[in-house]
Amino acid sequence: MFKLDTSNLRGDLTGGLTAGIVALPLALALGVASGLGPMAGLYGAIAVGFFAALFGGTPSQISGPTGPMVVVLAGLFASLSGNVELILTAVVLAGLMQILFGFLGVGQYIRLVPYPVISGFMSGIGAIIIILQLGRLMGHEPPGGTIGALSYLPTALMDINFTTLALGVGTLVIAYKWPASLGKYVPGALAALIIGTLASLALSVPILGDIPTGLPSIHLPVFEQGTFFLVLEAAFILAVLGAIDSLLTSLVADNMTRTRHNSSRELIGQGIGNTVAGLIGGIAGAGATMRTVVNIRSGGKERISGMVHALVLLAIVLGLSPLASKIPHAVLAGILVKVGLDIIDWGYLKRAHTGPRWDFALMLLVLGLTVFVDLITAVGVGVVLAALAYVRQVAQLQLDEVNKIPEYLADENENALLEKAKGKVTLFSFGGPLSFGAAADLGHHVREKVRPGSQVLILDFSRVPVVDVSAAMAVETITSDATAAGRELIISGATPEVNKVLDSINAHQPNVRMFKTRLEALDHALRIIEDKKKTEQVGSSGKLAQA
Repeated sequence: MFKLDTSNLRGDLTGGLTAGIVALPLALALGVASGLGPMAGLYGAIAVGFFAALFGGTPSQISGPTGPMVVVLAGLFASLSGNVELILTAVVLAGLMQILFGFLGVGQYIRLVPYPVISGFMSGIGAIIIILQLGRLMGHEPPGGTIGALSYLPTALMDINFTTLALGVGTLVIAYKWPASLGKYVPGALAALIIGTLASLALSVPILGDIPTGLPSIHLPVFEQGTFFLVLEAAFILAVLGAIDSLLTSLVADNMTRTRHNSSRELIGQGIGNTVAGLIGGIAGAGATMRTVVNIRSGGKERISGMVHALVLLAIVLGLSPLASKIPHAVLAGILVKVGLDIIDWGYLKRAHTGPRWDFALMLLVLGLTVFVDLITAVGVGVVLAALAYVRQVAQLQLDEVNKIPEYLADENENALLEKAKGKVTLFSFGGPLSFGAAADLGHHVREKVRPGSQVLILDFSRVPVVDVSAAMAVETITSDATAAGRELIISGATPEVNKVLDSINAHQPNVRMFKTRLEALDHALRIIEDKKKTEQVGSSGKLAQA
């Protein structure tokens, strides 16, 4: 299972080395943004990067700290008043949850999250990262949380440190405008980090300060009764968010490498990586899209590339920590603003006005909830509303099928029988799965469409693969209405699965006949009509004789 593919060793070494260099400034910046410090970012990048590559299901993926995960950790840091051990406990629990998700096959359901919801919460996370860095760009340390950072902005604007602002904005410009030709040798983010740090040596600006060096210590999980549910909730959010983030990056990697990832194995790998990260004092991570793209473009294809990326960072931790202590907060803030801008889904925002308005409205709603409430609420509300909208669309299609009473059938024999009935048979041909979405209006639409002189109703289920309990209850209501109106009801074409559900709800009342084909149902309907006609004639003859 864990055999390493060395067929692309040279490309994997190059890709891993390049991805490691790109990851360095991001790991430092995201570690600081989480509240746990730059070394926590590096330890997280090493642990998640190595073990997710070794055990994961996307060979070319590079994992490490990401913006979405850091937003949750920063919020938890503020809620727990900086209690590092409890935060690391949440990271360990998140990893264990992801391992469980992998064994339960949860990954296949995460793929079902609609794009507007994904776009909304990713853009919201990008906005949060930018909002949290605005105060730092102006030389201040704003209070934790998005609301706190926004409310602090007027204060920061009244007292701007223009030196810090120029340094941060300059870093951002370098990161964006770094020439592509030079980017092959030194990535833009790393160039911005180096140039910004060198420029700050002649300035008086806040820097990271002393950073511990060497191997990390072990942090075993701790639990406190008063904060247990808060830690558990944060762990769940981290697990779900990391799973979504990683599997989305896996899809990007699939498109670039023309391969197909294993979602369950990927979640197990990410879970192992996050569990180890929490144990050694690192922040949580996930599949990182930008680093994965850099790896693939640099030649990395197999899991060795991700492991090399982590080992490069480990070498930096063991030897270059004193140099990292000179990095200014403003430089990291500039890099983080770029991270936030890159996360925002500009591609969808530019095209949103040309698509369905409902999808765009849903995206904006999720974005707003992400920024001003929390991520789980945003995704939960988004998924529920998207699901309801989809159910409504499907229900409308089902009802449209019900409203189409066929005047002419394609089969000549069936059509001949329908014409012979002379309007005394009303045929309803249901189409597609019948579900609770259409159930509420199903009986009403059938009642409206029944021809006045109909003596027999045929409900054709030939094109219905499944029904749910709600739809079966609606069929029972239609049956009762037909009986009360003195009409016969026939069901045709129902599969054994559909029949089973109808039987369980007792939609098959004694007077309802079942036929395998529509032709048999129409033939029986004509016999019912003829029998009624004969009965009426006999009754009329009897009355005449008595007269």
